[in-house]
Amino acid sequence: MIHPQASRCALALRGIRKSFDGFLALQDAHFTARWGEVHALLGENGAGKSSLMNIAAGLYAPEAGELLVDDNAVRLAGPKDAARHRIGMVHQHFKLVRPFTAAQNILLGLPAPEGGAGYGARLAEVEERMRAQAADLGFAIDPRQRIDQMSIAEQQRVEILKVLLAGARILILDEPTAVLTDVEAERLLATVHGLARRGSAVVLVTHKMADVKTWADQVTVMRGGRTVATVDPKATPVAELVRLTVGEAVPARVRTGGSRGAPHLVVKNLSRRAADGRAMLEGIALTVHAGEIYGIAGVGGNGQGELAAAILGLPGDNPRSGSGTIELAGTGEVQRLSPARRRALQVAAIPADRYTFALAGGLSVAENFGIGQVHTGRYGPLAWLARRRMESDAREAVAAFDVQGVRSPTQKAALLSGGNAQKLVIAREFSKSPRLVVVHSPSRGLDVRASAEVHARLLAARDAGAAVLLISEDLDEVLQLADRIGVMNRGRLVAEFGQPADRQAIGEAMVGHD
Repeated sequence: MIHPQASRCALALRGIRKSFDGFLALQDAHFTARWGEVHALLGENGAGKSSLMNIAAGLYAPEAGELLVDDNAVRLAGPKDAARHRIGMVHQHFKLVRPFTAAQNILLGLPAPEGGAGYGARLAEVEERMRAQAADLGFAIDPRQRIDQMSIAEQQRVEILKVLLAGARILILDEPTAVLTDVEAERLLATVHGLARRGSAVVLVTHKMADVKTWADQVTVMRGGRTVATVDPKATPVAELVRLTVGEAVPARVRTGGSRGAPHLVVKNLSRRAADGRAMLEGIALTVHAGEIYGIAGVGGNGQGELAAAILGLPGDNPRSGSGTIELAGTGEVQRLSPARRRALQVAAIPADRYTFALAGGLSVAENFGIGQVHTGRYGPLAWLARRRMESDAREAVAAFDVQGVRSPTQKAALLSGGNAQKLVIAREFSKSPRLVVVHSPSRGLDVRASAEVHARLLAARDAGAAVLLISEDLDEVLQLADRIGVMNRGRLVAEFGQPADRQAIGEAMVGHD
């Protein structure tokens, strides 16, 4: 039964606008949650869900619009101010101090008393309150256990206890079931559903359709930074929710140039497990041909990063934690080869986070470009690099790939804009005519012009005979570029489509759970 106060507004955001470095993340976004209800906020990655809720939690200040709590307009000065209005947010990436105990983490989030009890007494009080609240919610938590000794599900329970013990009655959960097993997810959602029925307001930020249909009283759908609709999930067919989430179909892309050749990358029964035993990849099987772009669609966090790491041999990948094979034409199994050996096989890597994994901001444009061929000896021994030759090569690549903002090849790469940084990465990775390109979210954070230029380079690589594995959370990007499309969901490749692909069917595969 819905709580009697459910007709009253607990949290409302109206006409919200927010931009980051010129990128408009939210435009005229609105959302209303009522006391006693679970209100889901649904949308693809990049739809603006987390940005909107970060404004509600006091982490961001809106550039326009208003925020109401309990029907009263408020201006939040920060997260502590939000906590004073009894708003608590559990983020997708937990904000816990790993060497501390659960109780110590909760104590950090509580206001310091003006006098009275010392640290030991306060910690003991928090431990007792934790035990009582955990018992009330059905959580099994040891207040004295360190965070780094806990499972993901236990850490999430600590986060929830942290905001509840701080007095939150408006509880915002950002992708709460993304890292949980089905049993853990059902237990968690049943718990927060119970909190709503006892009078709290629960906001469930998610992309999982099954969670929305089962647990939400209302659902608001966002797309492209805007609010699309608010509907009753029980009365709205899944197909309509999917349509609202992913939008209408875009015109089919017409293939020009190139032709599909022999299989180049063959992945068979690839599986990986996390350190805590969770399945990150389960039985992945795919083939990418020369002269083809194979697109991986899916909501972020469903194993795409782990798949790229396994193919490229990145440090985060641990073949011993799973099974399966990764074969390249003319080479065979490559999992025992180092990343350097794989690059020598003309494998190019364009990662999702270009600034962390593809560029060294403190080094020059020339050094960032040349590092891709230092191991080949092109620039001489490491102790005596031929820097003039490196700078000359970089200057030619900058011109060929239209990397703007480069006054000199000796300037720091950190001074480049996002789009030009990405073009520098592509210039380096394509400098040796790669046979396999593994690219993750190539246009993330780029403007329309820069995105179009990056896409043109990927299509040119395909037309020159390269096999391109495109991983992207932007469904439009996948539909525009890919010749075939696979959908990843919870570490599995759950569907595969040829072109022209059915956008609705792809959307259903992305959010389905069967």
